[in-house]
Amino acid sequence: MRTYPLHHVELGQETLAYRTTGSGPAVILLHGDVSSSVHWQATMAALEDRFTVYAPDLRGSGDSTYHHRFDSLRELADDMGRFLDALAIGPCAVVGWSAGGGVAMELAASRPEQVTTLVLVDPVPPTGYPIDAKDAMGRVIVGHMLTTQEAIANDPVQVVPALAALETRDKATMRAIMDTTMYHLHTPPEDDYDQYLEAALQQRSLVDVDYSLATFNMTDQTAGGTRGSGRLAAIACPVVILQGEQDIVVPLAWAQQTCALFGERARLVTFPDCGHSPITDDPEAFMAALREALGGDQS
Repeated sequence: MRTYPLHHVELGQETLAYRTTGSGPAVILLHGDVSSSVHWQATMAALEDRFTVYAPDLRGSGDSTYHHRFDSLRELADDMGRFLDALAIGPCAVVGWSAGGGVAMELAASRPEQVTTLVLVDPVPPTGYPIDAKDAMGRVIVGHMLTTQEAIANDPVQVVPALAALETRDKATMRAIMDTTMYHLHTPPEDDYDQYLEAALQQRSLVDVDYSLATFNMTDQTAGGTRGSGRLAAIACPVVILQGEQDIVVPLAWAQQTCALFGERARLVTFPDCGHSPITDDPEAFMAALREALGGDQS
């Protein structure tokens, strides 16, 4: 995997790290939870002949600072708005993967005149990603969701093991988590995987992101106990959803619901033999679909 150097930009209270390459129309790549711009480097290489590509590390991830906690994806989108302004980036396409898809939606809603295309890769739904409560045996308590940061931080199944791995930089445990979620169908090449794991272990904002996902709702309805902001209607650009059919983190049915919520603005492209990371599960098909969504040729 080709690597790209880090740059840094001051955004007032935070400093964001980012990678950039290429020339042409601007494309912003937003990573998901427990990842960073490192996970986008193969995509950067595939796009640099046609686009100017920017891949920032979100606050608390990768090499970006984490001076202030956050409790919404909109706050991360506000960071991205400041990022666009600081680098004098004009009209741009925004690509968001997983949790980054929610950040991308919020950015598109805040800047409908600037975001020209929205590409969502196995994204968190606009109705959020609630975390189920569990009993003492770790079994799901049906109909009960975790609603506070403290409760989420103490979730014994989804959160505590990841927090422990991050605190101790336990690469083996982090790999086990990724093997059963993100890469349950295909594992990346070993050298690439090691870079992804090192990047994942840099995250300091896991609970903030998980809480933000659990309380995320851009619709005009209440979902998961969270009243919708109605901001989904502010997204004016075309939307393309790229979805692995075998995803166990964001199931295909959720992507279909997301597409339906956008209505005629959106279309759904699926990859039969891909899970949560079509970027690595089927790079050729993913890159072709992404270039088409962005308006570039597929060669």
